[in-house]
Amino acid sequence: MTGERIVHVASPKAKLYAEADQSIRERLKAFPKALKAYELLIQDPEARAGWNMANYITMRKLGYNDHGRVHALLTGAASVAILALLAEAGVRLDTVESGAGELEDAYVVVLLATMLHDLGNQVHRDHHEAFGVTLSLPILNRILEKIYPDPEQRTALRALILHGIYSHDLSPEPLTIEAGVTAVADGTDITKGRGRKAFALGSIDIHSISALAVDEVRILKGEKVPVEIQVTMNNSAGIFQVEETLTKKVLRSPLRPYVSVVAMTEGNGGQDQRIVHRVRLHESEDRFVLD
Repeated sequence: MTGERIVHVASPKAKLYAEADQSIRERLKAFPKALKAYELLIQDPEARAGWNMANYITMRKLGYNDHGRVHALLTGAASVAILALLAEAGVRLDTVESGAGELEDAYVVVLLATMLHDLGNQVHRDHHEAFGVTLSLPILNRILEKIYPDPEQRTALRALILHGIYSHDLSPEPLTIEAGVTAVADGTDITKGRGRKAFALGSIDIHSISALAVDEVRILKGEKVPVEIQVTMNNSAGIFQVEETLTKKVLRSPLRPYVSVVAMTEGNGGQDQRIVHRVRLHESEDRFVLD
């Protein structure tokens, strides 16, 4: 199996941020519009404050996992990696199909939608998708106006971005390939690096426990489908996080025919009795099977 990968590891926040930032910049070297959109976004004070407050509400007030700037960077890195593999495989993108733009513009759509998808959490977790659409509008307008002089094109691209934000949590389900990338990229941020702080703050439930059981997520070129997402667990409890957070977003998005999920455990000195060693998402039955 070949292809570059994005690795989420349990590291300090500053290191996670730096790794994701480097990954995004490397991937976008060939797409100057998308790289400019990224640079404008991470420097935008409204976006930065929004990420911070979204994280405050979700983590401090609700006891959830990280939903702030690091989550935005990690999922942004995952989204461009997934999009690259889909484009390499010739998957037709809705940015192109709708006439809104070309491949480079699809990167703009996917990156901005993914990095802004959780902005609405600064208001409340309930209906955060709709709040995210409203709160992202001024940010998107500022960024897109600096890249796209044609108001019709930037309005069309903005529509695709807002669709990705609104449908990332599957209520309603995403309809475009790009929105599917945002949803699935969101589902890849399930490692213990994300769950540890929630656990430390006293959130001891299946979500925080299962997040601590996931060591690594890798995004690879698949053998039978364009994308294979490999999840390495240190404990079988991680299968809950894989199934409820990641796999659900694969199954209920337009990416279903193009993405495979494999979850496996590694030994840890006999501390965990491994109930599951390796499972794979079945190609046609929408369930995990022993692999």
